[in-house]
Amino acid sequence: MSWGTDLWDQFENLDKHTQWGIDFLERYAKFVKERLEIEQTYAKQLRNLVKKYCPKRSKDDEPRFTSCLSFYSILNELNDYAGQREVVAEEMGHRVYGELMRYSQDLKAERKHHLQEGRKAQQYLDQCWKQMDNSKKKFERECREAEKSQIMFERLDNDINATKSEVEKAKSQLYLRTHMADESKNEYAAQLQNFNAEQWKHFNTAIPLIFKNLQDMDERRTVKLGETYRSFAEVERKVIPIISKCLEGMVTAAKNVDERRDSGIVVESFKSGFEPPGDFPFEDFSQNIQRTGSDGTIGTPKNDPGKPDPKHAIGKAKNKLWLFGKKPKAPNLEDLSHLPPEQRRKKLQQRIDELNRELQKEMDQRDALNKMKDVYEKNPQMGDPGSLQPKISETICNMEKLRSEIHKNETWLAEVEGGKQSTRSDRRPSTDVNHHAPHGRESPEGSYTDDHSQEHRTPPQPDPHEFDDEFDDDDPLPAIGHCKALYSFDGSNEGTLVMKEDEVLYVIEEDKGDGWTRVRKQSGVEGYVPTSYVEITLEKHSKGAVTYI
Repeated sequence: MSWGTDLWDQFENLDKHTQWGIDFLERYAKFVKERLEIEQTYAKQLRNLVKKYCPKRSKDDEPRFTSCLSFYSILNELNDYAGQREVVAEEMGHRVYGELMRYSQDLKAERKHHLQEGRKAQQYLDQCWKQMDNSKKKFERECREAEKSQIMFERLDNDINATKSEVEKAKSQLYLRTHMADESKNEYAAQLQNFNAEQWKHFNTAIPLIFKNLQDMDERRTVKLGETYRSFAEVERKVIPIISKCLEGMVTAAKNVDERRDSGIVVESFKSGFEPPGDFPFEDFSQNIQRTGSDGTIGTPKNDPGKPDPKHAIGKAKNKLWLFGKKPKAPNLEDLSHLPPEQRRKKLQQRIDELNRELQKEMDQRDALNKMKDVYEKNPQMGDPGSLQPKISETICNMEKLRSEIHKNETWLAEVEGGKQSTRSDRRPSTDVNHHAPHGRESPEGSYTDDHSQEHRTPPQPDPHEFDDEFDDDDPLPAIGHCKALYSFDGSNEGTLVMKEDEVLYVIEEDKGDGWTRVRKQSGVEGYVPTSYVEITLEKHSKGAVTYI
């Protein structure tokens, strides 16, 4: 089928049809635009939903329950799913909508060109027809005038009264009109021949070519629509594998929910480490009542020295009733002694691990600065080695502080793991002097001893040499040297001593390998300072005796 041959006389209808085709293409483009806007809005709402239910959390608030972890995994998968919806919108905008709008502009320009060519051809044919029609009308007029002249000549020629001059004049007029009619006839014949040639060319060459071009344009438009329909579907098909992975991830997250593990986490999070309280003993208030010999057998015997005192047992149980009720509020102490033993142990271990990581960073920074200093010393043109010394000193200071914190927390951790409250270590002072508390009493961390046989007995006497290495206020240790502070030290930790830069102190105990030196101020205050913060001078000849610097 060809528009040029079958629709040679349907120029106006083809004009309307091609315009409808372009309008339909633009309507489909508008549909695609609204669809991608829906995808964009959907993706944006999904991301906002994920953001709403996945707020920022601190490190301590990280979820550990499998149900929480699975839910956040689902949120992450949903966020990825929203990203795929954004990909769909972007691809539709680029591969479908944008392509359709560019093609629509090209179609409009091409259609306009073909229709202009058709109108020009029609105008030229109309012009040829007008010329032929004018020549035809002229020929018709001349023929009528010639017929009139002939009738006039014949009438005068047959009239005996007509003069010869009148007859000659009529004859001459007839000859003129006949000649003009012949010329009009020839002109009309020529115009008619030209019009027929142009008309044949118009309907057999020009119009078929123009209509064929319009047909090709319309068919290309139809093909383009089919291609964009396919692209519209391909955009969705391309993201289906990734969307399927997102959905599979959600299913996997659902399968990872483990109720037994969550229950174990609850136990791990809230386990106090205390033992359940024992039975309440019977409190006999009739012991002081004098009984007769006959009913003395029903009296309650006096306490056996080897058995626990019920009063103390009652007191002990009462002190632990908070395990079943509301726990009394306790201040947040630095050593975390306000926490139950198990929770305290975990918190201390976390703090030690974090401090060790920070210490490792400081050590790496110190090593890097020392290497840089060596490079500067070997190549002075690269930099001044002395400019790095303040930074190196600051790093060393930070290292010592971190070591001090680690040592302190490790001491507390050892106390928890040993099941007793902190006592003074062999290198660090402690404020706890309750070493002689009788068994069965509440320990400072809230735990109790189980040896009831020691209640109401004389507390054991302390070993006279037990605190030889601790501070002795009655018999201060002699100075074995002196030291000068290279840096200031805040002494914020327990057992440490505040010192200022360039301050001179007495050395009363050397560093035993843990990085701390025991010193005394001239005012008599004793404590520990970092060994790397001081410049020590020992008096070899006066060990064990006080030497005044």
